[in-house]
Amino acid sequence: MTKDTTIGGILAGGLSRRMGGIDKALLSLENKSIISHVADRLVKQVDRVIINTNSDFQNFKALDYPLVSDAVEGYAGPLAGIHALMGYAKQLDPEYTHIATVAADTPFFPGDFVDRCLRSLEQNDFAVPTIILAKSNQNRHPVFGLWPLQLFQSLETFLTTADTRKVMAFVQMHTYKTVDFPFYQLPAITVDPFFNINKPDDLLQAATIVKQLPVPH
Repeated sequence: MTKDTTIGGILAGGLSRRMGGIDKALLSLENKSIISHVADRLVKQVDRVIINTNSDFQNFKALDYPLVSDAVEGYAGPLAGIHALMGYAKQLDPEYTHIATVAADTPFFPGDFVDRCLRSLEQNDFAVPTIILAKSNQNRHPVFGLWPLQLFQSLETFLTTADTRKVMAFVQMHTYKTVDFPFYQLPAITVDPFFNINKPDDLLQAATIVKQLPVPH
């Protein structure tokens, strides 16, 4: 199991209510968009990157990555985005086995996120499809996951029949593991690698972090 059989998916389908409805993924952070920072980290870890968004595709054309919107109507949350990304990956190449998802508002996630998730898989995890989720400081980060494409139909059924759209409600129906990632110890601040930009104050903090954080290779 390698990055060659893994697609990276950026979840940018949120409504950005705490940013006044502005598409926060496109806000500028150190002279490039937040989602560009995310894509630059992810593209080094996977075979290729695709973006899930329910915004106008024209807004993302400058990124030059394939775009896919939710197939489930009504802004059904991250699971709908994961479902859309899975569907795209399955149609693209039958050799793909997993999709690694990250959030479009989390520009500092680990440079070894996908590698560590893949390495956590064991042989029996292919017979019993296993979801891998990221964790830091005892907190799970459900949208940062490695999802076996074998679960596509199960997810589609869940989205069309369940009375909840919560990520963990679906995850807990299946076998899953977590991988723990340490905080970054920077010169002037300790940072959760899954720090996300939800509010204007978060964007200011991110501008401080990005100046101190080494670029992953």
